[in-house]
This record gives sequence, structure tokens and C-alpha cells, in this order.
Amino acid sequence: MTLDPVTAAPRRMLPPSRERWAPSAGQIARRRVAVRIAKWLFPLAGVALLAGIAIWPEIDRMEDRARVSFRRVVTAAPDAVRVIEPRYQGLDEQNRPYTVTADIAAQTDTPDLVDLARPRADILLTDGSWVLLESQAGRFDKARNRLDLTGEVTLWQDGGNMLVTDAAEIDLNEGAASGDRPVAAQGPFGTLVSEGFRLTERGQVVVFTGRARAMLEGGQ
Repeated sequence: MTLDPVTAAPRRMLPPSRERWAPSAGQIARRRVAVRIAKWLFPLAGVALLAGIAIWPEIDRMEDRARVSFRRVVTAAPDAVRVIEPRYQGLDEQNRPYTVTADIAAQTDTPDLVDLARPRADILLTDGSWVLLESQAGRFDKARNRLDLTGEVTLWQDGGNMLVTDAAEIDLNEGAASGDRPVAAQGPFGTLVSEGFRLTERGQVVVFTGRARAMLEGGQ
């Protein structure tokens, strides 16, 4: 027996695989607030991005200029103020030559003042003899021809005399030297210690100041 499709009973429909979910009123309200915030936030973010793209090249150029300026200050200055094995030559008031040398010369903030490492001064006397002074450190005043020595200051005379002290001031124009620190001297005359010294006439005369004690040789 064949049934007419129109009059046949309808088939039973299967239930849906997933139930339809309906948001609550609170969730709908929160979504509306999020959409409103996004409408303002996205345009502002776009404007900020465009502004950053526009000013970034200028910021990059400013950083480059700052780096170049920093390098010039740090790397150029030390090379410009230090001299290895400097040599200064001059004449005193009577046209007698003198020479000042050192291991290193460092320019100070004052153009005429130079700090010296291991300086030495050679002074030629009129009769052809010489006086040599050397120390661990010193400062040379080029304008005044003055040399301040500190640290194991040693004075040698051509005649065999030697003087040792902690500090001395040398006037190269007058060929004079002086110091107020304890002094130890020795030579053909014997040995001597005192509280200071004065050297004049380019090393021809040495006066020991303060309390002094001497041990003379050869009955002198």
C-alpha cells in the first residue's frame, strides 16, 4: 500500500544539537559600554600613532646630536692637554740657559701653569758647571719662570754636593732655590741636616736655615 505524501504523517524532528543562548540585560549593558569606549579609544590611539610617526625622526636626530657632543667632550679633551716628554728651554736675566723636562706635562685650567710628572731642571752656571734638580712631581709657571717641586726633591751640584728635601721652590730667572722642609746634604765637606735651605747665585752659595747639625770632613 502506498501513502500519499500529502496525507502522510510528518516525521518527528530531532532536537537541535546546541541550545540557543540569550544574554542577560546586564551583559547587554556592559557590551554597550565597551562599544562606546572603543568608539573614543580607537580614534585617539590612531592620532597618537600618527603623531609619534611624525615626530620620531626629529627625536632620533636630537639623540644623534647629543651622542656626538658627548664623544667630543670625553675623548678629545684628555689628548689635548697631555704631552709626553715635554721640554721647556729659556734664558735667565743674564742670558744664561736653563732647561726643564719631565715624563708627562698636563695643562691646568690656567694657561701658564703646567703640572709635571718627574720633572728635572738643568741650570748652567757662568763658569760652565751645572746644577740639576729633580723630583717626583712639580708645577711649572711659564709666565714667571718658576718651578715648584714636591716629593723626593734632589739637588745635584757639579762639585759633588747633593741636597735632599721634600719640597722646593725654584726661581729660574734668578737661578735661586729655597725650601722650608727638613734638608739632608752631603758632599766633599761632609754631611749636614737642617730645617731649610736657601740657594743663591745659581748654586754658588747655599745657606742652611733653622737648627742645623753638621759633621765636617778633613778638619773643615
